[in-house]
Amino acid sequence: METPKNEIFRDSIGTINEDGKRAWVYPKKPSGKYYEWRKIVSYVLLVFLFAAPFVKINGNQFLLMNVLERRFNIFGFPFWPQDFHLVVISMIIGVIFIALFTVAFGRIFCGWMCPQTIFLEMVFRRIEYWIEGDRGKQIRLEKQAWNAEKIKKRLLKWFIFLIISFAIANAFLAYLIGSDELIQDIVDGPFKHLGTLFPLLIFTAVFYFVFAWFREQVCIIACPYGRLQGVLLDNKSIIVAYDHKRGEGENGRKKIRKNEDRAELGHGDCIDCFQCVNVCPTGIDIRNGTQLECVNCTACIDECDDIMEKVDLPKGLIRFASEDEIEKKEKFKFTPRLKGYTAVLVILIGVLIGMLLIRNDVEANILRLSGQLYELKEGNRISNVFTYKLVNKTTEAIPDVQFRMRKVKGTIKLAATTNEFIIPKQGIAKGTLFLEIDKSDLKSGKNYITIDIYSKDKLIETTSVNFLGPTSYN
Repeated sequence: METPKNEIFRDSIGTINEDGKRAWVYPKKPSGKYYEWRKIVSYVLLVFLFAAPFVKINGNQFLLMNVLERRFNIFGFPFWPQDFHLVVISMIIGVIFIALFTVAFGRIFCGWMCPQTIFLEMVFRRIEYWIEGDRGKQIRLEKQAWNAEKIKKRLLKWFIFLIISFAIANAFLAYLIGSDELIQDIVDGPFKHLGTLFPLLIFTAVFYFVFAWFREQVCIIACPYGRLQGVLLDNKSIIVAYDHKRGEGENGRKKIRKNEDRAELGHGDCIDCFQCVNVCPTGIDIRNGTQLECVNCTACIDECDDIMEKVDLPKGLIRFASEDEIEKKEKFKFTPRLKGYTAVLVILIGVLIGMLLIRNDVEANILRLSGQLYELKEGNRISNVFTYKLVNKTTEAIPDVQFRMRKVKGTIKLAATTNEFIIPKQGIAKGTLFLEIDKSDLKSGKNYITIDIYSKDKLIETTSVNFLGPTSYN
């Protein structure tokens, strides 16, 4: 039995033909109200993307993800390995926010804010339209023999794509190694810093491959968010939807003819012009309902509204709407599901803000030297040896750092010429220290001693150690 035409979409995707090969998508250049808004949003985000690694707040790079050195800056706040719990909470907040946004408004993040879509639709495709023309001209150029015109256009396009991919790779690398180091490596010359040059060339090749060839397949095949939306969406989610009740009518869609009464004939407002399909960047037919490939870019809304205006029919055949709005005329409601996500999000944000407020600029870690117990010194004094590591999370050096024991008489000696030292900015100070306490002041074999860390007589951090002594005191 032959598969009905309107059921084929359920078993295939728009970018694969019947032979299982890739069907290249040549989307029509979009235009309209939503497209203009998308351009504004995209260009603002592009400026942010390229500027963020070079913007500093209190000396900290605005965004930094230096995995190798385990240094992270998020919105100017520096995070170290000791702050990993804060990074985890921040990531969970991001996931919950995206889930909340998806439940309410579908996959609109993909179409409006995702870097993949912004670069592909607002940079690379626009260059393609400029060089090769709109959909029809691109299809004809593809079928055209490799003559001088085709070679010139393709080489120019590929060269510009390569330059832009190189620029994106530099910006991406600035997030990973830091903008200061990247600029210094460029000034010194690339061949003096092969550890930077090779990753830069690899990232350039990856970005070129993604935007010149792989394209929408990232959204369809590689991105897990497309699969996630199937779990998060429900009939109350606001998505880019085709009003099938209005578009199909009683007798289905039909191409328009002059001087015919479509309502009397029982046909819907959809004139079957296929412009919503031609303009789609992932090659789907939105009239088949919500699909994995749809990124809610709204190109089909603009195109359909333009067609409806030309044939003197009401706009909004394709629009932002929920399934319940189309089927039952129900407006958007703040459902218990949305309330639950919102409550969790507010709680997590409150926890993160609280942790950031109580977070110290200095992280102290004092540990007993491995394999060492205690040593009995002259004057009946007990000595323990420890290693210390102090992390300075600020952009200024911390001078005149001292250790002091709280509520215990004793001495602290560093394995250095002086008991005062400096913690370098965004750096680590580490070494060895000896704690000596009179035997009579010890109450047991294990004594918890609080150690305060001062800078110029200002308390900057507090930690504790386990001080060992004899178990018998006769």
